[in-house]
Amino acid sequence: MKYDVFTLFPDILGSFKEYSIIGRGCDRGIISINPIDIRVYTEDKHKRVDDYPYGGGYGMVMQAEPISNALEATYPNGKMPDKLLYMSAKGRKMDADYCKELSHLDNIALLCGHYEGVDERVLKRYDFEEVSIGDYILTGGEVAAMVLIEAVSRLIDGMLANNEAAFEESIYSGLLEPPSYTRPEIFKGDKVPDILLSGNHAKIEEWKFKNSLELTLQKRPDLLNLFLAGSGSLDKRRRKILEEFIIENNLDIDK
Repeated sequence: MKYDVFTLFPDILGSFKEYSIIGRGCDRGIISINPIDIRVYTEDKHKRVDDYPYGGGYGMVMQAEPISNALEATYPNGKMPDKLLYMSAKGRKMDADYCKELSHLDNIALLCGHYEGVDERVLKRYDFEEVSIGDYILTGGEVAAMVLIEAVSRLIDGMLANNEAAFEESIYSGLLEPPSYTRPEIFKGDKVPDILLSGNHAKIEEWKFKNSLELTLQKRPDLLNLFLAGSGSLDKRRRKILEEFIIENNLDIDK
């Protein structure tokens, strides 16, 4: 997967490309992250890339011309990438299904806005798809772009040591992850649950599954409803735990 990130601040992505799973993915050639400095492509002698909005209003708007120039220099002959995404609070909300969809592509362009956004004409001309990582405002799109890159890249074959791990984790499994513990066994008088020290793997898996159910009910009941609706493929052991959990908590699985 190749990510082309069109930005006014390419240095922000420098350390991001080098750390942890993303860094290893870049080193192995599984992914590449290519920051493209929009400011290089302005024709203004002062390297200006923004101007006041027509019709008045607060702040500045990124101009269409530098973005257009950057796109056409990066993709000559009109051969555009699989997706052109503009990180925007007005866009489609990014979720697990959308990340899975993007993970099958070969090349994604990410446009990072600043100020009060970008000239609408460049978004329409190049058919940008607007994407939001949440209902809040950031100073610029770079942080949002990095969130998307990490969330999508984890789902690409070879990025994780165990390809199944990405889909066993919270959200993708349909449930929140159970509590995690590591050494020491006792911390300030608080002991790790005995079951996790028992060596009984079947019982440990049952404990984890039940705790995932409980946490999801407490913190994300919306996810639990989706999980219950699609739980027909559970094995016999987990099905029994789920049925007991439904009865204990007086859950209506038809909600």
